[in-house]
Amino acid sequence: MIGRLNHVAIAVRDIEKATAIYRDTLGARVSAPAPLPEHGVTTVFVELPNTKIELLQPLGEDSPIAKFLERSPEGGVHHVCYEVEDILAARDRLVAGGARVLGDGEPKIGAHGKPVLFLHPKDFCGTLVEIEEV
Repeated sequence: MIGRLNHVAIAVRDIEKATAIYRDTLGARVSAPAPLPEHGVTTVFVELPNTKIELLQPLGEDSPIAKFLERSPEGGVHHVCYEVEDILAARDRLVAGGARVLGDGEPKIGAHGKPVLFLHPKDFCGTLVEIEEV
């Protein structure tokens, strides 16, 4: 059901500093910061030959990333994102298998402009999983 690894998301306190590390220290190509108020984050994508790294900075106090950084002040891996061909079929199959979809269970438009859903970390070895329709 799942396809390629689309990205690994890393929560950061300072997106400019994190961007500089990937761009200047590691020599990666990075996107411009993009605020996503509907998700409560600002994102930067680090382009790699085989996948992407998504840097996430909280956008407001109610951001889920702000809550994550309260528990993990240095930041860290927030979630992994896998591609699926049909997000509704994937959701239905996952729910039928006992997985819990976060939120209201309906896809939202993610940072790439495509439908996404998040799956409960307790159902996936302690890892928050995002699925994105491609």
